[in-house]
Amino acid sequence: TDLASARHYRQYRIRHLLDPQANENARKAGKKTGPGVEAEIEPLFVLEHEIRAVNHKSCPLVGETNTRALGIHPHVESQPYALPGAIEAVDHRLQLPLNWTEENPIDMVTVYAREVYPSRMRDNRHNLPVLLFLQGGPGYPSPRPPAPPSGWMKRALEEYRILLLDQRGTGLSSAITAQTLKKRLDDPDQAATYLKNFRQDSIVRDAEAFREALGADKLSILGQSFGGFCALTYLSLFPQSLESVYFTVGLAPVNTHVDDVYRATYKRVYERNRRYYNRYPMDVKRVHRIVRHLKENKVDMPSGGVLTPERFLQLGLGLGSKTGMESLHWLIEGAWVPDGTELSHEFLKNIESMQAFETNPIYFLLHEAIYADQEGPTGWSAQRMLEEVLPEMPEFDPNGAMTGEKPVYFTGEMVYPWMADEAYARLTPLKETAHKLAEEKSWREIYDSSKLRDTSVPCAALVSYEDLYVEREFSEKTAKLLGDKCQLWITNEHQHSGLRDDGYGVLSKLIAMSRSEDITPS
Repeated sequence: TDLASARHYRQYRIRHLLDPQANENARKAGKKTGPGVEAEIEPLFVLEHEIRAVNHKSCPLVGETNTRALGIHPHVESQPYALPGAIEAVDHRLQLPLNWTEENPIDMVTVYAREVYPSRMRDNRHNLPVLLFLQGGPGYPSPRPPAPPSGWMKRALEEYRILLLDQRGTGLSSAITAQTLKKRLDDPDQAATYLKNFRQDSIVRDAEAFREALGADKLSILGQSFGGFCALTYLSLFPQSLESVYFTVGLAPVNTHVDDVYRATYKRVYERNRRYYNRYPMDVKRVHRIVRHLKENKVDMPSGGVLTPERFLQLGLGLGSKTGMESLHWLIEGAWVPDGTELSHEFLKNIESMQAFETNPIYFLLHEAIYADQEGPTGWSAQRMLEEVLPEMPEFDPNGAMTGEKPVYFTGEMVYPWMADEAYARLTPLKETAHKLAEEKSWREIYDSSKLRDTSVPCAALVSYEDLYVEREFSEKTAKLLGDKCQLWITNEHQHSGLRDDGYGVLSKLIAMSRSEDITPS
């Protein structure tokens, strides 16, 4: 009935059920081992979590076996199940330390990953090499398999078993939301300390634990956007565990201050806006009208919060995708009710569906922190850099809509402190915690230049020539650090959405580049 007892008993069972020598002895004796035995532990996790829900505070445990010291992480593995398209999947859950740097961790998180493989390999899936997919974000779960498999997943299944990791804090991996943080938010310092453990360095250590749990000597990585940032951290921490790395618009800046990142980003967003209005000049007056209306009227959103001019202009986040300009244009075209007196409910609902800050709050809380490599604080860099660039780029000032002299420009992937004021109702409870994170001075290292320099791991990277989110020049600098084993494919054929737009072709080319079958650059 108490957390200490539940954890003590669970650890006792783990020690006996998952000890490698015990399992080997049981196999020789013809006894049940593996997933079936591991599944016996799952109700004990549930019990522990139920108790933790009543009292989430850590408590010292007397005589508890430390599974990390044993080299064992509690692993619950489902039975294989069929999915459409002649594929099968297995669910994996590991109990892993909240803070990997603690010598004797007590607080744990549940991390989930889905293993996907062709049905024809049912009896031999363990012989397939592993491709770990790391999703963009931060704060977004791994994609769920389409029916049937398509895009990059279809290509990967031709030779890999895929591991779709829900990065900690997302999806089924101890998800971070305003709801799940509710008890911690009473103490913003405690909440900020907790959230510091949800960046690249922790995600990669989780992934390495899954590699060990799957019994794979090495794995390959496909890292999309922020997933590429994580892949670079993996190259820093565990290069010996990697067979190859494929970056898609995610070759992260190394040894680059967060302020320099946003200075460069504003320049890219500025140019993208110029092209947008060149393509759709009729939208200049439409955007003026909407911004003026929002400045003069309070417009409540259907699910809570307020559509401020600044929130409306955050729709520029989508301009970095292949179809982003069209999506924004058609949205703006239908903004008003027929008599033109107010913004339509459909328009407001569509905006909510295009802005995921409330459902995926890690993006708001840690987006600037993913650039903090030991130094700090980030200090709301995007807001500070906006004020710095405004004299040269006055189009970013929504007050320009009142005079109508210039187009009003949309912003991009940036996050701002005002988002937790009234614009996003579900971010408001996170306000103090967000400020604590922005003021944080000490961050753990995420990239080790000495380990990255002249890597021996084959790498291939898609770099979008005018990427709205990951600056090309920074990616080129990182590629130079990685050395001759990193092959760059720089193109203006693809925007940041290249893997989504042509996943099969993109992954095929990157695999061929890493094997010297495709000579790019020529």
